[in-house]
Amino acid sequence: MNRYFIFLKYDGTHYHGWQSQPNSSSIQEEIEKALSILLSEDVNIVGAGRTDTGVHARRMVAHFDIEREIDTSQLTYKLNRLLPKDISIDKVIPVVEDLHARFSAKERTYHYYVHLQKDPFKRAYSFESPYNLDFEKMNQAAKVLLSNEDFSSFCKSNSSAKTMICHVKEAQWVRDDENSWHFRITADRFLRNMVRAIVGTLFEVGRERMSIEEFNGVITSKNRSMAGESMPANALFLEDIKYDF
Repeated sequence: MNRYFIFLKYDGTHYHGWQSQPNSSSIQEEIEKALSILLSEDVNIVGAGRTDTGVHARRMVAHFDIEREIDTSQLTYKLNRLLPKDISIDKVIPVVEDLHARFSAKERTYHYYVHLQKDPFKRAYSFESPYNLDFEKMNQAAKVLLSNEDFSSFCKSNSSAKTMICHVKEAQWVRDDENSWHFRITADRFLRNMVRAIVGTLFEVGRERMSIEEFNGVITSKNRSMAGESMPANALFLEDIKYDF
């Protein structure tokens, strides 16, 4: 059996997330459909994670198995011709059979984009904040994430996750221009809705409605109702996924 990794990007605006589901369009469904047509057999893919409805990816990785060897450059070209315009394939590469798109990933990075002044060219992919935000305090609070491991407070209720433990390696607000920022966070894994809940809670700090000590208390409480609101999905991007190859 031959295993192949697919590196891709997508605009998630018109999809109900990554994962295939009944009566809803998904990224996984579109790629499996295209692969099955081009390879003349049913093909199932396994993604590195599951982005929610409306979330985008500048880098997603998935793998599939097939008995025969394939011309990866030709497959990449044909996939890009066949797939919708909001999904593109960067490359397809052969990998060893025990390399797994999800379980072999060492870290993942997300960005959440925020702009502070009305801008028609950013509105689709960034959150326009109606508040004055203290990004220095938000960055101080973000550092607290690095010294915690249990992120139950930022996980969507009724999650099926077996563990709430995540190891956050980086968490900071980065200024892009005079009116734009993004929150960059890297971890070995993420819980469902985790990044948007963290950003919503950091907004409470930035609005001076929550102290840094209280932010830490939200985490240690392990109680989702103590955290801030979940931010809109359109401003969230899966930016990168790292492997040891």
